[in-house]
Amino acid sequence: MTVSTTHAATDTGVRDWVAGAATGLAAIVGPWINDEIAFGIRWRTLAASIAVLVLVGVADAILRWLVRRKIRRDEATAETTPGRLREARYWLGRALRATVPPLELLLWIHGVHAALAIVLAALSVREEAAVALAALSAVRGVGTLAGMFWLLYRLGRVLEDWLGRLSVRTGSAWDLVLIPLAGKTARLTLPLVALILGVPALPVSADLELVFKNAVSLVLIGTVALVLLQLVNAAEAFFLRHYRLDARDNLQARKIYTQVTVLKKVAIVIIGIFTMASMLMVFDSVRQFGTSILASAGIAGIIIGFAAQRSIATLLAGFQIAFTQPIRIDDVVIVENEWGRIEDITLTYVTVRIWDMRRLILPITYFIERPFQNWTRTSSEILGTVFLYVDYTMPLQPLREELDRILEASKAWDRKVKVLQVTAAKEHTLELRVLASAADASLAWDLRCEIREKLVTFVQQHYPEHLPRMRAELQPSPAGDQAPGHQPSR
Repeated sequence: MTVSTTHAATDTGVRDWVAGAATGLAAIVGPWINDEIAFGIRWRTLAASIAVLVLVGVADAILRWLVRRKIRRDEATAETTPGRLREARYWLGRALRATVPPLELLLWIHGVHAALAIVLAALSVREEAAVALAALSAVRGVGTLAGMFWLLYRLGRVLEDWLGRLSVRTGSAWDLVLIPLAGKTARLTLPLVALILGVPALPVSADLELVFKNAVSLVLIGTVALVLLQLVNAAEAFFLRHYRLDARDNLQARKIYTQVTVLKKVAIVIIGIFTMASMLMVFDSVRQFGTSILASAGIAGIIIGFAAQRSIATLLAGFQIAFTQPIRIDDVVIVENEWGRIEDITLTYVTVRIWDMRRLILPITYFIERPFQNWTRTSSEILGTVFLYVDYTMPLQPLREELDRILEASKAWDRKVKVLQVTAAKEHTLELRVLASAADASLAWDLRCEIREKLVTFVQQHYPEHLPRMRAELQPSPAGDQAPGHQPSR
């Protein structure tokens, strides 16, 4: 059935209904009800249109009254109602409140459409009336679709809130992750049901209907991808909930963070690839293009294989680092003669945050192919080293006693290792090495600076004569020797 045929049938039905209603109305109010106002519109037509709007307003008022009555009754009996039943009534009330505005919108859309259709069907200019009725039907279709979308979206919001509270009440770790995710999925997918069901009912041409269907398919694929990304984020939060990188002993946390971070990025890349491929396959032209590419995949595969050899090696290096873990997130490393911490590990590169807040970006294969220092590979504990150079006459026992006092007062020392040793006797000075342990590299750096400063101050204040010095021996010249260029007196 074509659109014009449908509109003609609608015009005939509306005119017959108005004519039948006017026959009874004329017997009550008088024959003037059949008089024409303008362009073929009679008083009976206008009265019927107004009556439809009045009925819609009455239905709207009844709908509001019923919902308010139900909510007030539940609130009045809330104190004497058992807990589960009271909670069920509460959520039912929220669902009813959520449905009222969209239902009112749908009611008024169809009511206004019916009222205007009565007037347009009575117009004496049939061609213009047919065009106006077609436009009115299109507006009604779009409005109905928007109302259904709004209704399901509001119900999805209520469902999401209910599932969120349910997850907190159950107390299960998986429930805290999966149930809120299910609620968010429902909120995103329920409105799409309205689009999927409502688009075919729109009074549009076949080409425009195909555009709408493709758009809905793209939105649906994007929504599924978004839900999968939310699932990946929820899984990450679940696995990392018991691990903290700011803890003193965070070795296990750094292991888990590294594995989860790399695997999450792999999952995101895979989801992105499949989402893009699925979106492209919605269109027939792209699908045919993909088929032609697959037909010539023999030679292209070899070329792509050689071109992507290094990329594949980089990807495999990312997996190798994730599982063998020569480095982890927040590890302290020395790379390219720079001290820093591993800030981020991706599938292609590693970001090192250097001590002065610069970022050193290195390809991920660097940590597979080249040597580097990892100060926190098995433990964050580390020994700090301080070198001092003093004169040979310097007594060492006072220095060891001062070192003990410095370490006992220091918050950076972990009370495990303290040593002062003579590690070299050079031509002019003794080399003293101080070893002191700390919980991590940052504390070790602060401890080294503190020890160096205070020991130097101690030597300056108490033994300044034993600071490094250069010695020279002056001998008198033999008798009779004269300085070069000396002229004897006459």
